[in-house]
Amino acid sequence: MGQEAIESIESALKELKEDAAAPKNVKMKIEKAIGILRKNSEITIKVSKALNELEEVADDVNLQSYTRMQVLNVISALEKIK
Repeated sequence: MGQEAIESIESALKELKEDAAAPKNVKMKIEKAIGILRKNSEITIKVSKALNELEEVADDVNLQSYTRMQVLNVISALEKIK
């Protein structure tokens, strides 16, 4: 489940990053989360660090509600891996 799930989560994050409605600071956090997930380290460590970044994104007041839901879905998928 680990690496395949990470790859599908990376794909979902790329879609979020390319969303024109997402604020620049949110795109930067998403890019950072993608970079964390690509690192060559233990899955649990990568997931925890990416979760921290994405939880900050979900709390952003400038985020559209549908984008927030997509971020929360990614967070949920990461928590299943953890």
